Amino acid sequence: LVALLFGYFFCTLPRQIPMTITNFSISTEGSHPLKGTKPTIPNMGKFMRNILIFVLAARVGLFVASYFHIPISLAAVFGSLVLLAWRWYRLRISPVDMLKKTPWYILLFAFSMYVIIYGLHNIGLTQWLIYFLQPLVTQGFLYASVMMGVLVSLLSNLFNNHPALMVGTITLTNMGLDPLTLKIAYLASVIGSDVGSLLLPIGTLATLMWMHIIKKGNVKFTWGEYLKVTSIVIPITTIFTLIILAYWVLWLF
Repeated sequence: LVALLFGYFFCTLPRQIPMTITNFSISTEGSHPLKGTKPTIPNMGKFMRNILIFVLAARVGLFVASYFHIPISLAAVFGSLVLLAWRWYRLRISPVDMLKKTPWYILLFAFSMYVIIYGLHNIGLTQWLIYFLQPLVTQGFLYASVMMGVLVSLLSNLFNNHPALMVGTITLTNMGLDPLTLKIAYLASVIGSDVGSLLLPIGTLATLMWMHIIKKGNVKFTWGEYLKVTSIVIPITTIFTLIILAYWVLWLF
């Protein structure tokens, strides 16, 4: 993916960033529209180190919570509250600003997609997928990888990647596959939901929030401009990764 993006933007990348010297300080000839004011944190390096340590500890805490049969949702909420409290204490920024800045319409969209996809599951979507895919997935590792990866990619770009992965998982667990094929198909589903979902902005909440942020910064970036890039690099990357997954497992086992 990185190589494809580099090749796509190679001709437009500046060979040299223009610099000007004003008042004994070096600055670029234009300020980035999303660039904020200079941070008031005295030791930014130490601050960022503490954030990274906290994020790592929070991720480890999710695994520890699951080991002790503590709901992961509770562990995630607890970690979020601790982070907000630390931010309030360290930066003197009230958590209320999170309520004001959160793009609630995006979260509402995600919730509605879960409702729609679960409703489709209840009226027989997963049963139809099992009927259609089971004969193909059982033909070999390559079929299992490509078919499930492409399926979840398509569903992700229609309904968002999280509900799509949920449907893919329900479909897989009811196919009666052998353990190794099941693992390959599930890994392919993850690839489809993480990489294949990037084809359209609707595919991931991260992309939607990113477009929301740059829009607030008065950066004009349309779906058409997004698709000019992703329509080339995402299908190639997804198919290549799914094929490599199948042959990697064949080589190991």
